[in-house]
Amino acid sequence: MSEISKLNSSCSELDLDRPNLEDYLPTGSIQQPHGKLRLRDLLDISPTLTEAAGAIVDDSFTRCFKSIPPEPWNWNVYLFPLWCLGVVVRYGILFPVRVLVLTIGWIIFLLCYIPVHLLLKGHDKLRKKLERCLVELICCFFVASWTGVVKYHGPRPSMRPKQVFVSNHTSMIDFIVLEQMTPFAVIMQKHPGWVGLLQSTILESVGCIWFNRSEAKDREIVTRKLREHVEGADNNPLLIFPEGTCVNNHYTVMFKKGAFELNCTVCPIAIKYNKIFVDAFWNSRKQSFTMHLLQLMTSWAVVCDVWYLEPQNLKPGETPIEFAERVRDIISVRAGLKKVPWDGYLKYSRPSPKHREQKQQSFAETVLRHLEEK
Repeated sequence: MSEISKLNSSCSELDLDRPNLEDYLPTGSIQQPHGKLRLRDLLDISPTLTEAAGAIVDDSFTRCFKSIPPEPWNWNVYLFPLWCLGVVVRYGILFPVRVLVLTIGWIIFLLCYIPVHLLLKGHDKLRKKLERCLVELICCFFVASWTGVVKYHGPRPSMRPKQVFVSNHTSMIDFIVLEQMTPFAVIMQKHPGWVGLLQSTILESVGCIWFNRSEAKDREIVTRKLREHVEGADNNPLLIFPEGTCVNNHYTVMFKKGAFELNCTVCPIAIKYNKIFVDAFWNSRKQSFTMHLLQLMTSWAVVCDVWYLEPQNLKPGETPIEFAERVRDIISVRAGLKKVPWDGYLKYSRPSPKHREQKQQSFAETVLRHLEEK
């Protein structure tokens, strides 16, 4: 019963997160003599106007993709020297040691991976097993280079057909944090630079699938690859971030339904980062992944909890969209995140013309109905 109450409270968080417009309105606009048009009456004409006014005074969409800076603590003569000492330790001692650790990790990885990849092409089963172990190894070195403190809760994922793992998404390091424990095959946006090189070479060896968000044809190809992957008994467990973009670990945006249309078991994973030492959110529009890694490597530590939650299946009469929302409820409650109804892809593109036309039609019908009542 406690879990049900948690889910109900999570579903009501959206309403609690909406601003009370009357708090932002001048007193004179709320209480006016009869016979005059009041601002509150204007907002009551349509939920669309209320929604628009709420977006102006309190933009809950933008808040999902903003880093919330910590409050300054080095504000007096006693604390400022300690802060300066911390900067010296982090940049002068910890950072060089972490660079050395990561460099040694890459040397060991490449010295082992290249011979395995080239010399064992005729022994696919053995080659894939060794490559999985090596990918886990380099991910462990990455976590060590941040002084990562990761606490895992629940049973470790196993390799089974007809299952897919879904998780909330804060940064590309989510994949590294999960990969060091289990060799997941992940679905991820194709990136440029050295990250794209790793995607097209090393990570493809564990069955990862890449797509380009701007290419419409990629959706059909990825959907076909997903169905083929979940059917394979020897394939690595499939990991999907259904939000489709990085969110700041305070909210969860709408889950895409693709992972919930595969007719297989969905295993939720909840990730929650502790912001005491560093904010792990990656704002890809303002910061390259290289700079993001440097930020992590010059922090005190990356601390997070990972929960492997109870597997879920589609219920009779339940649509994939409802299934996705139910799984999002479970992840949000476990990680203590607020649900918002936004599509994360709006971060990269404008709403579709169909969506705008529906809003316009709804607004016109409401205004006409209000005028007829008058």
